[in-house]
Amino acid sequence: MALFDRIRKEWFIIGIVLVITFAKLEPSIGVKGGPLKPEVTVTYIAVSAIFFNSGLSLKTEELTSALMHVRLHLFVQIFTLTFFPVAVWLFLKLLALTSINEWLLKGLQTVGCMPPPVSSAVILTKAVGGNEAAAIFNSAFGSFLGIVVTPLLLLLFLGSSSSVPFTSIFSQLFMTVVVPLIVGQVCRRFVKDWLERRKLPFGAISSCVLLMIIYTTFCDTFSNPGIQLDRFSLVLVVFIILSIQLSFMLLTFVITTRKNSGFTPADTVAVMFCSTHKSLTLDTRRIIIMWTSVEDGLFLNSSNPASFVGLSR
Repeated sequence: MALFDRIRKEWFIIGIVLVITFAKLEPSIGVKGGPLKPEVTVTYIAVSAIFFNSGLSLKTEELTSALMHVRLHLFVQIFTLTFFPVAVWLFLKLLALTSINEWLLKGLQTVGCMPPPVSSAVILTKAVGGNEAAAIFNSAFGSFLGIVVTPLLLLLFLGSSSSVPFTSIFSQLFMTVVVPLIVGQVCRRFVKDWLERRKLPFGAISSCVLLMIIYTTFCDTFSNPGIQLDRFSLVLVVFIILSIQLSFMLLTFVITTRKNSGFTPADTVAVMFCSTHKSLTLDTRRIIIMWTSVEDGLFLNSSNPASFVGLSR
């Protein structure tokens, strides 16, 4: 019975391991263009479901209060789009002195310039009782802000620019984030009493959707035959990502838990997830670097500019 209780408590972590394992064994199911059609079910339906779920479960006054928490929003956006990329740039300058491949470093820098995540920060914040409303606002606002800021950061740190389909990304974010959230809030007004009586597992529902996103992402990764990355580089880049992630989470925790910081424990949770995780929405949907082998070495697959190391969706 103790083992069953433990499994039930840690079901999400176990679920992550299982979906990654299934993705490795049979990636064709969840690959782009496969039976699950992640380009539709994940990009549109799954993300929309997460924010509709949040709109349905959040009290309107909580959402309104979160919108007015300017100090939190400024901290998250400045940390994500200013401190994070600058700190990564300085760190990678040191790594450039080593033998690690330069394209791995460019991939890390690229992800460092991404905005806050759209879905994972909201789900993780909700799962541990954080300020979900603040996470929703910063995920949405940061993603819209990233449409403009991220290309400028890439030009600054990497000296390369790319065309961003502003209109299509803006409309996609609006339709999959803002509209479902508003619809969820409207529906809540009609079923508020019923929802409070039934106590539906909104957190578990969002977590299951996130597992689907993780599964399809890894299916896309494992199905690509062009990946040529030696084991040492792979282990090293995983270690670097974990070090950056944990260090920045610790930093945000220390800053937001200081006396007179103006942040509650729930705010701290939202800040930790929104500030230190990175989005893969600006056409950076893979989580590893794709390499193409040529006679004179390796170069980044220019036909797939979306292939960079990622921390979160």
